[in-house]
This record gives sequence, C-alpha cells and structure tokens, in this order.
Amino acid sequence: MFTIITGAQFGDEGKGKIVDLMSGNYDLVVRFQGGDNAGHTVKVGEDVYKLHLIPSGFLLDSRVLIGPGTVLNPEVLAREMDMLAEGGIVLTPEKLGVDAKTSIIMPYHVELDGLKESRRTEKIGTTKRGIGFAYIDKVARDEVRMADLADPEKLRCRLLELAPSKEAAIRELEGDPAIVTSKDLMDKYVELGRRLAPYMTDVSYEINKALEDGRNVLAEGAQGTHLDVIHGTQKFVTSSSTVAGSACANLGVGPTKVDEVLGIVKAYITRVGEGPLPTELTDETGRRIQQVGREFGTTTGRARRCGWFDLPLLRKAIYLNGYTSLALTKLDVLSGLAQVKVCVAYELDSRIVDYPPEGTAELARCRPVYEDLPGWESDLTGVKSFDDLPGAAQQYVRYLENKMGVPITYVSVGPGREQTFQR
Repeated sequence: MFTIITGAQFGDEGKGKIVDLMSGNYDLVVRFQGGDNAGHTVKVGEDVYKLHLIPSGFLLDSRVLIGPGTVLNPEVLAREMDMLAEGGIVLTPEKLGVDAKTSIIMPYHVELDGLKESRRTEKIGTTKRGIGFAYIDKVARDEVRMADLADPEKLRCRLLELAPSKEAAIRELEGDPAIVTSKDLMDKYVELGRRLAPYMTDVSYEINKALEDGRNVLAEGAQGTHLDVIHGTQKFVTSSSTVAGSACANLGVGPTKVDEVLGIVKAYITRVGEGPLPTELTDETGRRIQQVGREFGTTTGRARRCGWFDLPLLRKAIYLNGYTSLALTKLDVLSGLAQVKVCVAYELDSRIVDYPPEGTAELARCRPVYEDLPGWESDLTGVKSFDDLPGAAQQYVRYLENKMGVPITYVSVGPGREQTFQR
C-alpha cells in the first residue's frame, strides 16, 4: 500500500502527529519535499520531539527516508540525530536513509536568503534558512548533492566551480562573499559528509521494491497545500510543490501505485508569515484560539495567525490533492466557545463565490460569508471515541464532513498519541 499525507491548509495542521500514529502500519515513512523550514512535533507520554527533517515514523519500526525532492541542511540533520541519541534513540543507516540526489543547503544559500528578504519592500515571511535558494540551484543545475557531500574531493571541486557566481551574488546584495569558500566551513561540510555518507541510498528504488514486495509505504509532505509553489497564494508560498501529486514526481514512484491520500486539517485555520487569510480573527477570539492551541511555529517560534474554518480553501485543497480521507486535528481548542463559525463562501467585489479566486490580490479582498454552529463547553482532551464527544462537537465534525464530501476518519483532541481516535 502506498499512502500520501499532505496538509490541507497553510501548514502546521498536525501532520507529524498523524504520521507518528499511523507509522506502525508502514514499513517505510518517506519525506518528499521541503527543507528544515518545516517543523513537526511528536509527543509520546512525557517525551516531546521537535524535528524539521527526520520523518515522524522514527519512533516505531519503520525505516525513515529523506527523498531527493527535499533540500537538506546537513548541520540540522546532524543536530537532530544527536538530540535523538541523547534521548536514547539512535538512528543507524539501517533506520535512516538519505537519497544521493538530495540537494544540500550550503551556508551561502542561508546568507543569500537573509540578504534578499531584508531588501524586499513587501516581505514574504521566509524562514531565512536558504530553502528557496537551494531550490533555485536545483532548477539551475548548480546544486551540491548528497553524493557530492559524501565525497570530499567532489565537494571541494564543486564548490570551487560554483564559487565565482555565488560570491558575485552575495557581493551584489552587499553581503560578505568570504562565506562561500571559507576553509572552516568547507572543513565542517567535509566532516558532515563523512558522517552522513553511510546513510546514502536510492529512495526511488527502495520504495518501488517495497511496494513490489507487498510492503506499506507512507509519504509525508511538509508545509500545506496553499503554500504550494504553483497552486498556492503566490508570492507568499514555499519553494516546492506541497500537493500529493508531487510525492510521485519527487520520489520516483508512478501515480498508479497510489492507494490513499490523507489530508490533515485543523478544526480552524492558521497561517505563519505574510499572505491572505480571509477568515483571520484579530479580536479576542483569535487571541484565545492562538493561546489555547499553542499556535507558535515549531521552526521559527513566530505566532500563527488564526481564523475560522475556511471551506472554499478546503474545496480547492481537495481538488488539488484528491483526498480519499481527512484527519481533523485540534478540535479541543474550540471548546468553551458559545458559537463556532464556518466560512462557506466569500464576498468578492459584490459577488458571492464559493471557490478561491486564482489571484492572491483577489483572495486578499475576499470577505468571508459565515454559517454559525453551536459551540460546546466540555473539555475534550480526555475523550477516547467519537461517540463520547458532546453533541455539538459531533455536529461540527459531521457538518464539515458533509460540506467537504470527504470522510473524516481521524479526530484529534490533544497533542498526545493517545488523544487521536478513528471513527
């Protein structure tokens, strides 16, 4: 079985938790796009793991893989491995694999990212981790790959070849070009390459062979649907394709192999950084959802903007991903509200539309049209089944399911593994 999981909103929907929950049923768990600009938190008992690169299935028996569609900062990966080792979780080459074609984020990518964002009059809200510039080099065929990093001589030759253009680009943005060929940095990356070389693999081959042998594979995306570089809210998007179809292209697996596509969606909506968010709440209700939901970025620590559930955006996400089922997270955060609102359409230039407009500027002008549902008082964090939810919470889940036309198969009422149940 081949299952793809993506976020259905703007990221931070709780994918890591759902992947962790499901990974016991999968032999391989594979990350297919993004870099360490993504973050996921996995909580098991009292242990909390905040990660950016290593797929969530590392806690169980799954082999976890980083695919060639990602961009990898080897320093971040090494730190995550060290952090897990301190907690008694040692990721051997039998447990973790990185594709040889994975693009490496170099220090000059991080430098260029920060310099470029600081000069923008209209900020994108980049994490300044070099993600976009690493993807630029991938498309321009100027990348450093995992296979280069693992070979000291190849790495040095590649850096010397790329140095003139990278130094010129940094100089043009009034930065320090010395970072490109700094001996200390080069030595550090040579050492990182030696450490990570045993983890190098062919991810496409591993996945296809596993499927051929009847084993189960789970592909994990980063960010969310509406941050997709093509279909998202340009220019306030990430640098890669976040929708389910990109898992096939990025991992080297044919689309006929896909069995299920699971979308992760919050019971409300959040967004980090800039860009339109039609249902954004800037009042006391928005602040309450932010505090109760602990809506602060795993990667940046930035406060997330919060709003009511947006059905037009979900309709688009369902079309873009072809979801066969959905997981609804953070239902508990809405407890204590007298009324819960759902955006069912937009008012745009005196017209009512039920699907997001193509242009980002037009989406920013959209005003939500709401339907009101009754709230509930009960604390949901101890609920173990759908039938034990208060009637109004059950009504809310069924209402969303009916409007979206896709079954909600998982409901989450807290950060712990035990706080998610199947319907």
